[in-house]
Amino acid sequence: MSAQINPSILAADFANFERELGHIASADAAHVDVMDNHFVPNLTFGQPMVERLQAVSPIPLDLHLMIEDPDRWAPDFAAMGVWSVTFHAEAATAPVTLAKKLRAAGARAGIALRPGTPFSAVEEILGSFDQLLIMTVEPGFGGQRFMTETMPKLRQAHEFAKRTGLELQLQVDGGITTDTIGIAAEHGADTFVAGSAVFRGEPAEQIEALRQAAAQHTHE
Repeated sequence: MSAQINPSILAADFANFERELGHIASADAAHVDVMDNHFVPNLTFGQPMVERLQAVSPIPLDLHLMIEDPDRWAPDFAAMGVWSVTFHAEAATAPVTLAKKLRAAGARAGIALRPGTPFSAVEEILGSFDQLLIMTVEPGFGGQRFMTETMPKLRQAHEFAKRTGLELQLQVDGGITTDTIGIAAEHGADTFVAGSAVFRGEPAEQIEALRQAAAQHTHE
């Protein structure tokens, strides 16, 4: 798979989301961080905002739910017609059942791991998912430093998917720049969330630069 770039709108201009989404139309998807100020110490977008973003976005929405009780709330987001919904393994009580509900609603199902959560926490259930998100920072805030210590877990996930023949996108989120994206690509990531690295320059140019940097380091 070629490198997928999903800019995080957490770094966009909140007062001009429709314009900002237009600026990243060359990306593969718009990454939307939904935070509830409980699972993580920050509050971002609720359901009405996501529904509006879905209506105006020229590219698919890739939702990352950093919320408590995703078993209750995640299906409502999937029902809005978004492309992908990822929830945290640490927050879900019945992740496989939830993945089935998301897929039944027409969304891709993703599961995320915080930096301190081992790959073994999800290894046996990955066949129920389309995507595994390895957090490369602690979830909750943008602009953090890329944690290289998460790379062995990413490599473990890549080798597992390769060994078992599992079709699974491996996404990384946190501190992704043209300097760090190659590290993640070398360890097996194929989908990259970048916020500041996209929106602090000319978005279309930054997206292409990230895509090229990842392509130079793709891990087979």
